[in-house]
Amino acid sequence: MKTIEPKACPVVAKHIKVALVGQPNVGKSMLINSVSNAHLHVGNFSGVTVDKTEVLFDYKSYHFTVVDLPGTYAFTDYTIEERVTHEYLCNYEYDLIINVVDSTNLEKNLQLTSELLTMNKKVVIALNMSDEAENEGIDINAEYMSELLGVRCIKVSAATKMGIEELIESIIATYEEEEYETKLIFSEAVEEEITRIVSYLEKHKHEANNSYRNIAINLLKNNKKTYARLHEDPIWTELQPILIEASKHIELHHDSDDIKEAFAEEYASFNRGITTEVLEQKNFEAKATLTDKIDRVLIHSFLGIPIFLFFMWGLFQLTFEIGAIPMDYIDMFFGWLGDTVGATITNDGIRSLVVDGIIAGVGAVVLFVPNIIILFVGIALLESTGYMSRVAFLLDGFFHKFGLHGQSFIPLVTGFGCSIPAYMSARILKNDRDRLLTLFIIGFMSCGARLPVYVLFAGAFFSPEMAGNVLFIIYISGAILGLIAAKILKITAFKGVDEPFVMEMPKYRLPSLKLIYHTVVTKTMMYLKKAGTFIAAASMLIWFLSNYPHNLEVEEMYMIKIESAVTEEERIEQENLLAEALLEKSYLGRIGKFSEPLFEPLGFDWKMSVALQTGLAAKEVVVSTLGVLYSLGAEVDEENRSLAGAISKNISFASAVAFIVVVMIYLPCFAASIVFTREAGHIKYFFYLLAFTSVTAYVMAFVVYNITKMLV
Repeated sequence: MKTIEPKACPVVAKHIKVALVGQPNVGKSMLINSVSNAHLHVGNFSGVTVDKTEVLFDYKSYHFTVVDLPGTYAFTDYTIEERVTHEYLCNYEYDLIINVVDSTNLEKNLQLTSELLTMNKKVVIALNMSDEAENEGIDINAEYMSELLGVRCIKVSAATKMGIEELIESIIATYEEEEYETKLIFSEAVEEEITRIVSYLEKHKHEANNSYRNIAINLLKNNKKTYARLHEDPIWTELQPILIEASKHIELHHDSDDIKEAFAEEYASFNRGITTEVLEQKNFEAKATLTDKIDRVLIHSFLGIPIFLFFMWGLFQLTFEIGAIPMDYIDMFFGWLGDTVGATITNDGIRSLVVDGIIAGVGAVVLFVPNIIILFVGIALLESTGYMSRVAFLLDGFFHKFGLHGQSFIPLVTGFGCSIPAYMSARILKNDRDRLLTLFIIGFMSCGARLPVYVLFAGAFFSPEMAGNVLFIIYISGAILGLIAAKILKITAFKGVDEPFVMEMPKYRLPSLKLIYHTVVTKTMMYLKKAGTFIAAASMLIWFLSNYPHNLEVEEMYMIKIESAVTEEERIEQENLLAEALLEKSYLGRIGKFSEPLFEPLGFDWKMSVALQTGLAAKEVVVSTLGVLYSLGAEVDEENRSLAGAISKNISFASAVAFIVVVMIYLPCFAASIVFTREAGHIKYFFYLLAFTSVTAYVMAFVVYNITKMLV
């Protein structure tokens, strides 16, 4: 294949804009990543929080922009993803559509294809996973299929990059064609009514962006937007009786009183006909596929859940064990950076702001980047192989006992990475009650931002050999608490009958390293961007609140004691007492002291209460806050320089456990709370979530603190 150079596509004569469309699990994202050296832009569609991925590349003298639209099973607008795809295809400017089709499941995928062909847009069909189809004895005659449909059909494989260049050449050839007509033909009755409507529109020279045939089909299918556009036109008075008569004719032909059902039969018949003509199954012997053999073990009724728990345990072991290796180097780097930068600043106040505020605060968060990367890689691997869909199926019966839907597993496990995409992925649940219940429980799944807090406390109180197990216990405990909370909400606030669980089970596939790389890098850069902007600002604010106002009286009192100290140990002790006293008199100290009585039953000192309050902005700020506060008054020596050492020295084990429980349960970060409110549909749900998580966190922490104090 020729080299395809990355480039930002300018608007020029040979700029081709492509809409990439397909059903879920057909390999669209992998296909778009198979274009060598393509440049990806990730953002959001206007007005919604659905991911928008654009790929920009050059090929020969052409400039390409490929817009990867959300997966949709049919050309409908029930879910937000489907509405985004429908809206884009109908109202945005683009040159042609690439329809990605799963070659191993042709007839099902043609449902969307046949609907796209009614738009009378330029279409190229990418028959993806052709290598898998060949292994299963499926032979698709792509040339004959092209003749039948009137569009180019190209066999490709995103995994092996087979046919990618041919696909791009077909896009160019289709783009260069002036006249274009697909061959989607309906039954005689439907075609007769389409012809009548088209003739009427031609007669009155109706102005429209779409073809008359597309308008006629949309009118017959009762498309609301098409009806709304024509309703204001004077021709509507004469057109309406024609449409009423046409609907009756089609319904009579199909022996049905539902026009949508009639068109569903039309599409199904067309798809069966195409499949019969172009698809040949060479080996009819029903052999167990590799997917079947793996599923016998991984979704076994008894072994399935223990295997899943083992995978998760292994992931958290790797997160801590491997992630701990570069942590010392990162810690040393920020220590060196603080010393180096501090030596160049003569003003004590500015030096303290830069070193103790910005560098210490941001460094405390960046320290955990290796752990974050490992967690993201693990979840991306499990998702891209198709395993996560099976776990959803496996846990469906178990989840129903707690009032949750089997499909709830997808947003819940996504919550282990970040709550924001988890809240958005809850849209896959069609029932509003199931979706709301899932939204309320997602916060119990500890997101990646909470991982630094867990790693910090696990490292402070446990040996490296035990820390991975502790992480696993924390995450599983959060999930169990979430299930219990779901059961309570189910029998109180979200009563209702459970709906049946239907979910597609994609084949197992080797993960795309390029796709995983893109996913992990994107999420990690979001984390680092937050560390370099929001958390840096928060660290500066915390530094200011912890250093001001200056208390000259306290300083003078302790300076006398420091100057009169006889030994070096006594001098260091007095300096630490001075820092502690100044911290208590600062704005941050006053806030902490004010809220300390509320948190005292949980065993928290004022520093811990302040850290929890700053964590409402972003959970990573909890670590940077502790870093700023405990680095000022901790007894630091050669063997105890780290924040983990300061925490183990100043916080009791029972208090630490209670602190983890609160972090595990209480309100997610500010950004996630905004997305939750938007997805839930009303601001009242935010206040419900605030009350629910706050009360639950406080009660659970109180119980855990007192039990731990008795046992330890």
